[in-house]
This record gives sequence, C-alpha cells and structure tokens, in this order.
Amino acid sequence: MKLIKEIEDKLTLQDYSKTKIIDGVKVVDLKRFNDDGGSFIELARLTNGNPELLPEVNIKQINFSEMLPNVIKAFHVHIKQTDIWFVPPKDKILLVLVDIREDSPTKGLQMRIPLGDYKSKLVVIPPGIAHGCKNIGTDTGQIIYFVSSIFSADPKDSDEGRLPWDYFGSEIWEIEKG
Repeated sequence: MKLIKEIEDKLTLQDYSKTKIIDGVKVVDLKRFNDDGGSFIELARLTNGNPELLPEVNIKQINFSEMLPNVIKAFHVHIKQTDIWFVPPKDKILLVLVDIREDSPTKGLQMRIPLGDYKSKLVVIPPGIAHGCKNIGTDTGQIIYFVSSIFSADPKDSDEGRLPWDYFGSEIWEIEKG
C-alpha cells in the first residue's frame, strides 16, 4: 500500500524497546497491597541502615519534599551521596537523570522516569548523576527520599552541587507528545 507522500515523509515509528539505564541507577518496583479499606506499600526494611532491597546503600537521613504543579527543581549532583527516591502513587513527578561522570560507560546518557502515577517504585541515584524533577501532576506533588549522607548547609561540608534547570536544554522537561 502506498501512503500520501507528505504523510509518508513525516511518519516515524514508535520505539518500544527497553529504556537504556544509566550505569548504577536502579529502578525497583515495589509491591502495593490493596484491600477494600485502602493500600499499603513497604518502602524499606533496614538492617543497620542498609535497605534489604539495596544492601549497598547505607541510609543516614530520610527527607520529605513537596512541589507545586509545574515546578521544576533541577539540577543537582552529589559527589559522595546516593539518593533513593519514592513518589506516592497519587502524585506524578518526572525525574530526569543525566550521567555526568567522566569515566562512566554511560557517560552523557539521559533518562526520564515518570514516578507516581499509581505505580510504586524506588529509584536509586548514585553519586555523579545530575538529577532534577518536575511536578507534571495537577496537585502538589510529594517526594520521600532516603540519602546516604547527612545534609549540611555549610558550603565547606556540602555535597550539593548545582547546575541550571535548563543546562541540558529546556526541552528535557517537556511532556513527550506522540
């Protein structure tokens, strides 16, 4: 069958292949237990600060953050700290990760991970991965994150490097239309 030339020239094929994962990043699907009275999600079982699902990470602090709709918080990077992010199922946050490690096999690779949206996932963000997020939901979004370092507001002790929100291009935050 022959298509109209103008349409054929603009036609692309949807790529359903598995997303490439940045070296060291882990996305862990969590079990959500539902019953007629609600739901339950276990985020972590800790043994001496180490989560059973991710024993290589030692948790030092647990944080909670809220974001208004369409707010972008980006980009920051840690040299030593590992983050583990969780977004509650009713919220919808776009997490953007970029591997900025010089010696990484996935150097320069970008990942966009929608979190929440009635799914239950943990995302492990290792040191050297620039990360930020945008609330793409219609209500205030929430993030619970576990970190391997205690936060310090003192610049001499801080492990919180910053890049501009549009350092990798403002289009990285746009909802993909297809």
